[in-house]
Amino acid sequence: MRILFLGDVVGRTGRKAVAGHLGRLRSEWRLDFVIVNGENATGGMGLNRGHAQLLLDAGADVLTLGDHAFDQRDMLTAIEQENRIIRPMNYAPNAPGVGARMFTAQNGQKVFVAQALGQVFMKRPFADPFSALDAELKKAPLGGLADAVVVDFHAEATSEKVAMGHWLDGRASLVVGTHTHVPTADTQILSKGTAFQCDAGMCGDYDSVIGMDKAEPMRRFVTGMQKGRFTPAEGEATLSGVFVETGRDGRAKTVAPVRVGGRLAQAGPE
Repeated sequence: MRILFLGDVVGRTGRKAVAGHLGRLRSEWRLDFVIVNGENATGGMGLNRGHAQLLLDAGADVLTLGDHAFDQRDMLTAIEQENRIIRPMNYAPNAPGVGARMFTAQNGQKVFVAQALGQVFMKRPFADPFSALDAELKKAPLGGLADAVVVDFHAEATSEKVAMGHWLDGRASLVVGTHTHVPTADTQILSKGTAFQCDAGMCGDYDSVIGMDKAEPMRRFVTGMQKGRFTPAEGEATLSGVFVETGRDGRAKTVAPVRVGGRLAQAGPE
């Protein structure tokens, strides 16, 4: 199966990049399944119902969220009505929606998608993501009920993300980090067959501070004072993510970082 995961969509320029490129990539790269992290797609903070629909219409099969899952209030109801959106499973016990679900790819195969939040350096004390994911993946074992398993680990610390990759090695087709918006250079297939990348990067303008217009973040770093709110940068976006092709057992055969358009060098599946 040929799967594409796209990192955090940031603001209007990120939405435009997904809408402009994803349909073509689905055709050219013969993609069977596409997952997009959309948690910064609306003004850089959260995802609203309209922008969620735009990303789904652009070619996403599933949208994942993150620590900003419900910054846009209408997502509280939208996530209950649209089963193609999932939020972190350890967000809060009473949060609407679910953190894992089985989906059917275009080729008829079953893809289990799960998301969890990290604990290290995060602002809120989220529940243990390791035990949460362990329990969910036992319900849909790779090569059993699931033809492929993709885990979006939305976390700050690289060490926690790497540990999660090894914790799930052999039980997932792809474990990929999101949240920090900077693509990492550690794309690999782990020893038991799980593709891994510490952070997928963002779909946004890289002439920025992690997707935000440079002026306000730089002011706060230099002076320690706040003058305005963060706003997404409006330059040309780079589409960033990870491509993985799985074998019959659901484990990764090939994996490649994806960089399309914008300021970063282009790369993707051969």
